Amino acid sequence: MKHAVALPLALWVWVIFHGSVLCQRPAVVNLGAVFTFDSVIGRPAKVAMEAAVSDVNSDPRILNGTKLNLITGDAKCNVFIGSIATFQVLERQVLAIVGPQSSSIAHMISQIANGLQVPQISYAATDPTLSALQFPFFLRTTHSDSYQMAAMADLIDFYGWKEVIVIFVDDDYGRNGIAALDDELDKRGSKISYKLSLPTEFNVTDFTEMLNKSKLIGPRVYVVHFNPDPSFRIFTVAQKLQMMTHGYVWFATDWLCATLDSFSPMNQTSLRFLQGVVGLRQHIPQSRKKDAFVSQWRKMQKKGLVNSGLNTYGLYAYDTVWALAYSIDEFLKKQGKVSFSSSDRLLDIRATQLEKLEIFDSGDLLLRQLLQINFTGLTGQIQFDSERNLINASYEVINIVQTTIRGVGYWSNYSGLSVLPPEDVKSEQKRDSFQDQKLGNVTWPGGITEKPRGWEIAADERPLRIGIPRRASFVEFVTELNTSHKIQGYCIDVFNEALKLVPYNVPHTFIPYGDGRSNPNYGELVQMVANDKFWWQMFDGVVGDVAIVTNRTRIVDFTQPYAATGLVVVAPVHNTKLSAWVFLKPFTVEMWCVTAAAFVMIAVVIWILEHRVNDDFRGPPKRQLITMFLFSFSTLFKTNQEDTRSTLGRIVMVVWLFLLMVITSSYTASLTSILTVQQLSSPIAGIDSLIASDLPIGYQVGSFAFSYLRDSLYIRQSRLVSLGSPEAYETALRKGPSGGGVAAIVDELPYVELFLEKRKDFGIFGQTFTKSGWGFAFQKDSPLAADLSTAILRLSETGTLQEIHRKWFCEMGCPGWRQHKSEPNQLHMISFWGLYLLCGSITSFALLVFLLRTIRQFARYKRKQMEASPSVSSNTRCSQVIYNFFDFIDEKEEAIKKMFKQHENPQPQVN
Repeated sequence: MKHAVALPLALWVWVIFHGSVLCQRPAVVNLGAVFTFDSVIGRPAKVAMEAAVSDVNSDPRILNGTKLNLITGDAKCNVFIGSIATFQVLERQVLAIVGPQSSSIAHMISQIANGLQVPQISYAATDPTLSALQFPFFLRTTHSDSYQMAAMADLIDFYGWKEVIVIFVDDDYGRNGIAALDDELDKRGSKISYKLSLPTEFNVTDFTEMLNKSKLIGPRVYVVHFNPDPSFRIFTVAQKLQMMTHGYVWFATDWLCATLDSFSPMNQTSLRFLQGVVGLRQHIPQSRKKDAFVSQWRKMQKKGLVNSGLNTYGLYAYDTVWALAYSIDEFLKKQGKVSFSSSDRLLDIRATQLEKLEIFDSGDLLLRQLLQINFTGLTGQIQFDSERNLINASYEVINIVQTTIRGVGYWSNYSGLSVLPPEDVKSEQKRDSFQDQKLGNVTWPGGITEKPRGWEIAADERPLRIGIPRRASFVEFVTELNTSHKIQGYCIDVFNEALKLVPYNVPHTFIPYGDGRSNPNYGELVQMVANDKFWWQMFDGVVGDVAIVTNRTRIVDFTQPYAATGLVVVAPVHNTKLSAWVFLKPFTVEMWCVTAAAFVMIAVVIWILEHRVNDDFRGPPKRQLITMFLFSFSTLFKTNQEDTRSTLGRIVMVVWLFLLMVITSSYTASLTSILTVQQLSSPIAGIDSLIASDLPIGYQVGSFAFSYLRDSLYIRQSRLVSLGSPEAYETALRKGPSGGGVAAIVDELPYVELFLEKRKDFGIFGQTFTKSGWGFAFQKDSPLAADLSTAILRLSETGTLQEIHRKWFCEMGCPGWRQHKSEPNQLHMISFWGLYLLCGSITSFALLVFLLRTIRQFARYKRKQMEASPSVSSNTRCSQVIYNFFDFIDEKEEAIKKMFKQHENPQPQVN
C-alpha cells in the first residue's frame, strides 16, 4: 500500500521539477548592435543604447531577472566591414540586431537576418525600399524617407516652386530617397530638373565644377540629401561660388539637423555660412521623460563623459533597446526558453567560419512580438504600421538664421504643414488664424525675408539660346539680313517689346536656323526646343511666326498668341461685271417668269376693274390694250398717267406697289453685290471642294500646312506641291493645273494677306478652316512663357501690338481679307412666294367681288327690262345671255345707273 502511494507522488515531483527547468528564463540574453562608432549618428547612439541597457537591467518591472547584454560591432561606414561585424555579432547567439544607421549596410544585414531569422531593428536607416516584403525581419524605430520626401515636396509646393536641383549621395540611401522625392514632386506638378550625384568621399574640386555648371541650368532651388557631414563641404563650396546669396534657396533633409544637434554649443558659432538654409528634423514631442534624459545628457557632457551632442537618432536608439526589451519580455513569458539550431547549408561551407552561425528557432515569434508593441518612449508613441515603420510620421521645419536654429513650422502625414506641433493639431478642435498661415516667416540666403523667385531664366555666362527661323520668303515677319546679320521682323519687335514688360532681366542671343535659301522646317525647329539631351544642340526657345498646333503643344509651352491665324484657300479670280447680261443674274429664271406673269395679271385685273368707271381705260380695243400694259409696267417706275378710281382697283394697287417695292429693293441690292464682287474663275469654292477634286494644291515650304493636309485631311502627298516664295505662288496659280501649276494654295492667313496686298487677281475662297495663332515656344514648364503671355496681353491692351503691325504691313495700306464666293447672290422664288401669294389672293378676291356685283346688276337690269317690255321673250338662248352680259360690262357705270332710273320712273305717253 505504501509503495502504491509513493510511486505517483514521485512521478508528480519529477514532472514539476522537469517543467520548472524547461520554463526557467535565461539569466542573460544577447542583443547585437552593428553601427559606425565614430560617426555623427553612431557616437550619441552608442551612449544612448548603453544607457537604455542599464536602465532596463535596473528596472525590476521588466524581464523578471533576465539581463540584457549588448554586443556591438563597428561597421566603419563600409558594407563589407559591416557584414563581417554582423557575422561576428551573430556568432554570439543574439536575439536581435540593432542598427545599422547606414541604409546600404542595412540592405546587406537584412539579407543575413532573413537567413538566420533574427529580427533587425534600425533607428537610423531611412531608405524607403527597406520596407519591401523582401526584408520581412527588418523594422525601424525611425521614419522612412518616403515621409520625409513627402514633407519636402509639400514645402516646395507651399512656396510655389516647380523645378529643383537635387544633390545626393550616390548609394541606396541617396538614390532611393531622391526617387521618392521625384514621385512626390510629380504628384504636385513639380519636377527635378537636374541631379548632382556624389560618392561618399567626393573630390571637392570635381564637386565645385559640377555645382558651378548647375548655375547655368535655371532653377535656383537646391535640395541636399546627404550623409551627416560635420565639415559641411557642400555648403562650403556653395559659399565660395556665391551661391549662398540672394536668389538662391537651399533645403536640407534631416542629415543637417542631425549634424548640427551633435555639435556642442560652442561649435555652432561658426555656422554663419548656413544663413537661410531650411531643413527638416524628425519631430519629437515634449515629455517629462525626454526632458529628464536630455538633462542627464547635458550633465554627462559637462563631466566629459560624452563627447557629442544628443540628436534625434540618439533618442531613437534609446527607444529601440526598450522596444526590444518589452518584446523579449513577452516572448519569454510565452516561449520560456531561447534556442538556436545549426543549418545544414552552413555546415557544408567548411572553408570559412560560417558553420558557427546558428538559426534563431523562435525568431519569427519575437518578430511578431515586436510588431505588436505599443508604448510611449522618449520619442513618443512606439508602434509599427503595416510596413514595419513607426506610425505618425512628423517633422519640424527649421531655418538657420545667423548662428541659431529657429523652428518655423511642422509637417505630419496626417495634418500637412502647420505652425502648431502635430500633437496639438491632432487634438485641436478650434481653428484659428495660425493654422491658416501654415508656416512662420523664413529668412532666406542673403538675409532676405521675401520669398525668392526660385529660378533664373538665364545668366550672363549662358544667355538664353533663342532660335529664329531664317526665312527666305515673307521676310517681313522674321529673318536675318545677309549683309549685316541683323535679326529683324515683325515677330522680333513683338518679342522685344514684350520682354521689356517682364519684371526681370533675360539675357538672350538669337541663333538663326536654316540656310536662308529656303524656309526652314518649323516642326524640326520646335523639336529642338524640346530636345534636352545636349544643351549645346538645342534652343531654350523659338521666336518667330510659329503656329500653335496640337502636336507642338505636347512637347513645348507656347505663350499667349500675339497674332491670330488659320489656314485659308487662295485661287485666281476674275470680274464678271464685264458681262452684257449681268443685269439678269439677280433673279433666277423662275423668278423672272413669275414676275412677268404678275405684271400681266395686274394689267388685266386693273383694266377689268377700271373699264366701267374710268375713261382712261375706254376707247378702241387697240388703245385699251396699250393702256392696259403701259399702266402695269409703268407702276415699276411710278410714272403711270392713269389714275385708279374704283375702290377695288385702289386696293389691288396698294398691294401691288408694296410687292414692287420689295422686289425692286432686293433686285438693286443683288445687282450691286454682283457688280462689285469678283467671282471665281475655277470650280474651287473652299477646302471641301478642294478635297473632293483631284487638283494639285500648293503649300509653303516649312509650314505645318503640309502635315495638316496630309495627316488630318488625308490628301494624297502626290497632290501637294511645295512653293517657296510669293513669286512662286503667283506663277503656279497663273499656270493652273493644266500648265503644271496648282489649282489653289493652302497657307496661313497672315502670309496670304501679305501675298494679296499687291496681287488683285487672286482671292480667298471659303472660310478659315483652322483656328490658331502665332506664339513664342519655350521648354515645358518654363516660367518665361507665362510671364511673356502676360506681357503680350498688356501689349494688346495698350495698342502696342497694333502699332507694330502697322509699322511692318501698313506703309501702303493694311492688307485686307478679300473673300470671294462661288455663286452670285441670285434671288430665288422661295424667298418671295409668300408675298406673291398675298398679292395674288387679294387681286383674285377683288376680281371676284367685281364679278359678283356685276352679275347682280346684270340680273337686275334684265328683270327691269322684262317688266318694262312684256313682249320680250324670256326664253333667250344662253349664248345670247353671255353676249348681252359682256355688252352690259362694256357699258359705263353711269349709263347703267341712268338706265335703272329710267325703268323706275317711266315717262308718260302724249296722245
